[in-house]
Order: sequence, then structure tokens, then C-alpha cells
Amino acid sequence: MTTLAKKFGRDDWTRFTLRQRMTRYAVIFGCALAIAWALTSIEVIWAWVWGAPEQIGDLFGRMYPPDPSNLETILKVLWDTVNIATFATTFAVLLSLPVAYIAAQNTTPNRATLWLGRLILVTSRSVNTIIWALLFVAIFGPGVVAGILAIMFRSIGFVGKLLGEAIEEIDKRPVEALEATGASRFKVIAYAIVPQVMPTFWAVSILRWDINLRESTVLGLVGAGGIGIILQGAIDTFNWPEVATILIAIIVLVIIGEIISAFLRRRIL
Repeated sequence: MTTLAKKFGRDDWTRFTLRQRMTRYAVIFGCALAIAWALTSIEVIWAWVWGAPEQIGDLFGRMYPPDPSNLETILKVLWDTVNIATFATTFAVLLSLPVAYIAAQNTTPNRATLWLGRLILVTSRSVNTIIWALLFVAIFGPGVVAGILAIMFRSIGFVGKLLGEAIEEIDKRPVEALEATGASRFKVIAYAIVPQVMPTFWAVSILRWDINLRESTVLGLVGAGGIGIILQGAIDTFNWPEVATILIAIIVLVIIGEIISAFLRRRIL
């Protein structure tokens, strides 16, 4: 019996009331039913699932040893992948700044611009990068332009949302002090808002570039440029040794991206 229970003369203390326990059990039971329904409603060929380890072993056996004969082309397309991520991140960050400004409640001019900014953020984040890539490939044709635009449109929502939240959380006292001196809106933004959100700006920009570097490796699967193009070609022709080389190159690229991101965070933040 706890000290609190002794104080009030009770020895039947429990953490949750009966109603709370029944609610928790009902939620757990509902989740279990949902999972069971999902497993029984989807069409899963369980024979393939149980045979997956054998197939994985066979696939890795076909990939070994990796074939570096096409390494020059792989590295060239890998550089295109880096350029797609870098250009898309740069354009997305620049475009997200005004969107974040009008999407923040304490800086937006009016309710109409507030909802416009949030509509842009939601639309950008709701559509997956591959879907954006399919749309822009249909508009601009296959190539890096479609890849850059796809990642850019996807990134605007991510960067704009985080920057908008950072703007809403700033200390209002510097803003009010400058406004009291009669400073223009531009000076208020430049000297009271920007210095407070700069750490978030750099952190979000670096993080988004790191994410975009990964996403740009698969855009070629739908024709939007990058190393995914030759990866899809190698898979279609069952050239598994070259597939292994491409996958190794992608892994090395991601590791280098992690190192660069960590270095930039240490130097800037």
C-alpha cells in the first residue's frame, strides 16, 4: 500500500480507473481486429513469402562478383543524381521562404494569405516524389529537369512547414521593439525575425538536401534522370553483377552525403 493510499485510508489504489482500462482494452482489441482484417483481406501469396530467403540467396549469388566494367557511366550518372538533389534543394529553399512567411500566423498579412500558404504546404507534402516525377516526365519528357522539379515541389512543403513553425515560435519582443521605433516591415524581418530563424533555416536545408540525395537515386525508375535509369535498365536485362555495382555506388553516395551533412551541421550550427 502506497503512502498516498495510507493517507486516505485506501488500499485498492490503481493507476487507471475501470473506465480507462476498458477504453485501453477496447482500443487494443480494435487495433488487433484491424490488423487481422488487413492480413486476411490483402492477397498475399504465402508460398512466395516463405521462399523469400532462398530467392534472396539466389539473387545475391547472381550479383557476385560485381561488374565494374560500366563504372565510368555509373559515376557520370551518379554525379547527375547529386546535381538533381542539390539544384532541387536550392530552388525549394528559395521558394519556400515566402511560403513560410505567409503560412506563419504571426507574419501573414491576412487570413486569405495564411490559408493560401498552408494550402501550398499541404499540397506539396501530400503528393509523393515519384508521383510528382511521373507528372513532370509527362510534361517535360524524361530527364533531369523532371527530376529537379519533382524533388523541388516535394521539398517546398517540408522546408516551408518547418520554417513557418520556427517563425511562429520566435521571441516577439525584438519584433515589438523595432516596430515601436517605427522601423519598416523589411527591417523588422531582417533584424528581428531572420536572426532567430537562421539556425532552423540551415538545419532544415541541410537535412532536406540529405533526404533529397536519397530520393534522387530512385527517380530514374520513372524516367526522371539520375542513377535510377541505368539501375532499371540493368534489372530489366537481368544484368545482376552491374546491379550490384550500382547498389554499392548508391550506398557509398549516401554515406558520403551523411558525412557532408554532419560536417556542415558542425561548421554552421
